[in-house]
Amino acid sequence: MTTLRLIAIGFIFFCTAIAWMVLGSTVTARSGEADGSLRAEVEQLWGGEHLQRAPVAAMVTHDVERAIPHYKDGKQVGTHNELVRRERERRPIALTQSEVRAALDLQHRRKGLLWFPTYGVGFEGHYRFVNDSAERGDAEIAFAFPSAQGVYDGFMFRVDGKEAPPVTDLSRGALLRVELAPGQHVDVDVAYRSRGIGTWSYWFGDGVSQVRDFSLTLATNVADIDFPNGSMSPSTRAGNTLTWAFDNLVTGQHIAVELPSRLNPGPVAARISFFAPVSLLFFFTVMVIIGVVKNRSLHPMNYFFLAAAFFAFHLLLAYLVDVVDIFAAFGIAAVVSVGLLVSYLRIVMGQRAAWLQAAAAQLIFLVLFSCAFFVEGQTGLSVAVGATATLFVLMQLTARVKWSEVFSSDAPAPGTSGLPVALPRGDR
Repeated sequence: MTTLRLIAIGFIFFCTAIAWMVLGSTVTARSGEADGSLRAEVEQLWGGEHLQRAPVAAMVTHDVERAIPHYKDGKQVGTHNELVRRERERRPIALTQSEVRAALDLQHRRKGLLWFPTYGVGFEGHYRFVNDSAERGDAEIAFAFPSAQGVYDGFMFRVDGKEAPPVTDLSRGALLRVELAPGQHVDVDVAYRSRGIGTWSYWFGDGVSQVRDFSLTLATNVADIDFPNGSMSPSTRAGNTLTWAFDNLVTGQHIAVELPSRLNPGPVAARISFFAPVSLLFFFTVMVIIGVVKNRSLHPMNYFFLAAAFFAFHLLLAYLVDVVDIFAAFGIAAVVSVGLLVSYLRIVMGQRAAWLQAAAAQLIFLVLFSCAFFVEGQTGLSVAVGATATLFVLMQLTARVKWSEVFSSDAPAPGTSGLPVALPRGDR
């Protein structure tokens, strides 16, 4: 192995790394993960994230008439009695009881190279408000929809059994007015069936809220749900049924669950491509060291074809995920890549060396390292363990190598043929 050959191998590695960066960027653009375009399309077709707020109620007092002053030459000369502005004063009334039930049915849907955690949701809520003032008046009770782009089947909004007027604007929600005497309570019932994506949330209100006699029961068809930051864990859990129950709660948090996502083929294929130069670096290092130890160094052109065999794995994976399951695509790409490398090196190095050295190294640094991307959060640890084990093996192999002699001359070592690779034993 000469210095010039090492530079040539490094150049091949650099060019292949650029090709992988281009391939990974192409897959990222095709998956739509960077700009969120595919998610926006799914939300338009299916529905967005649901953020359900508790209904609110407020007492509306009698109108207050205010005469508008009339001025002349900067001085008030009276009032303009014809111009009257009417103002309404609103005072929130207490929500004293909440009994909420919801059911989420997770149904993953694929768009392009991404899977999205879409769900169907059934919602029922029973609420009670009390006029805790000493005045009789009209109460306006409003219910906000969880998503302005949603579809709500079987919608029902009743106040003391009275149906609310038809909804004309989803962004404004439903509104109904009833008259309340001092100390009188009013019961509100809400129900609907809808569809959403990703996270389902229930908010008590903006900022810090006080909640009395509250219970929410949420049933799902999956067990491995998560709770986003800023949300409360359930009071109790029985299988896939979660319950939040509070007597008198003061909090600035809310209730939310995040449904699990499936493994997305596009982002995984892109990450594997971006990581590929690390795999190839380990592989080239092992092949160079073995060549030095066994005095069977490969020519830079051999390394060019080895890099091409590595690149074929990621190229096939990037486009097979469009048509088959990602695990099947991974298996096909791995078999093809290993087959290319072994079929080539068995001619260059011989059958035994091709399988025991090159194929084994490719399986470790290409296939096994890439498998780590299927285990969320374990990729870094897998690479660290593999790199440490590789370092140990290489240190043991090269402990007796006299590197000053290896790089002292460009001439072939004594006893060698001068060829870049020794011929297989069977071909001599």
